[in-house]
Amino acid sequence: MIRVFVSGCYDIVHAGHIQFFREARALGDHLTVCFASADVLWLHKQRRSSLPDDHKRGVIAALDMVDDVVVGTGLEPGIDFRDHFLRLRPNILAVTEDDKYAQLKRDLCAEVGARYVVLPKTPPQFSPVSTTQIVKFIRAPEVAPLRVDFAGGWLDVPRFARAGAYVVNCAISPTVSLREWPYERNAGLGGSGAWALLNGKDGIASELDLGVGWQDPAIIAETGLCVWRSGKRPELEIKTGGEFLRGRMALFWTGHEHDTPDLANRPRDFDLIERAGAIARDAVWQGDLKKLAEAVRVSWQMQLGEGNPPLPADVPGALAWKYCGGGFGGYAVYLFAEPAQRDAACVRKNCRPIEPFVAAR
Repeated sequence: MIRVFVSGCYDIVHAGHIQFFREARALGDHLTVCFASADVLWLHKQRRSSLPDDHKRGVIAALDMVDDVVVGTGLEPGIDFRDHFLRLRPNILAVTEDDKYAQLKRDLCAEVGARYVVLPKTPPQFSPVSTTQIVKFIRAPEVAPLRVDFAGGWLDVPRFARAGAYVVNCAISPTVSLREWPYERNAGLGGSGAWALLNGKDGIASELDLGVGWQDPAIIAETGLCVWRSGKRPELEIKTGGEFLRGRMALFWTGHEHDTPDLANRPRDFDLIERAGAIARDAVWQGDLKKLAEAVRVSWQMQLGEGNPPLPADVPGALAWKYCGGGFGGYAVYLFAEPAQRDAACVRKNCRPIEPFVAAR
């Protein structure tokens, strides 16, 4: 009988593990699977086990290609299974091509005369996934907000950041989910940041890796009405519930999609952007709708200077408006003096009410 041995964390058994077990079992007549105990997992991965060891053992043992299951309790990194291996003396130790402890395992095989077999990469039968990805997806929220930016846009992009300047934005409802998205796509509302969060990804890290602005994933993850310090990374100065905005915000769909990457290198007035951010920052601290509207008007002045197409100005009760995101399409946000005026405006085609969104922690 040719006995095969494999080891790993196998914290959440997924289809990739099943494929590996099946290919390892095909090397011989008997397969022993060793998984790291909860204590070993914590020691080497700083992660709690997804299941108690006895439950995990029962799950793996139920697989038809697995003949025996043992639990690794040794404290040596990469070879927590040493005692079992020396006791069972298998004929083959099977590993994957990306194994990090090759030499340690080769030395262990030499002690018992076992073959060290590297299983070649074969086309995955399923979309590749890791335990870390699964855990993040499980922890991901069911819904996420999108966002409107009032002032300071572009100063969240590391290469455009200015010390002492501010970025002011607000998370909004209705929220979105993987199954329901009640907004137009490519709309300047930070949809990519929300999509990343819903899929269990770190949107901020993803954006920073690309060298683009961090305000979308930052406000979507933080929620509320927020003031951020301009810089290479998000630095929150104040977060409020934005109650003075309730009943006073609406979105107007321009009928054209928004594309930020194509706009990044256009010439723009960064002094005006910084001025708008400073006014908006004071407005949030003071809870002053009229001052925030002033900041939005300054932002709109900057957008007009870039050549953005005009927006409807004949909206009764509207205090200020501007394109969301980089402009040139997507949604525009409108601020109103009174809820009744906002609601009346939303009877118009392509206009919808939105509210500040703050997630319960």
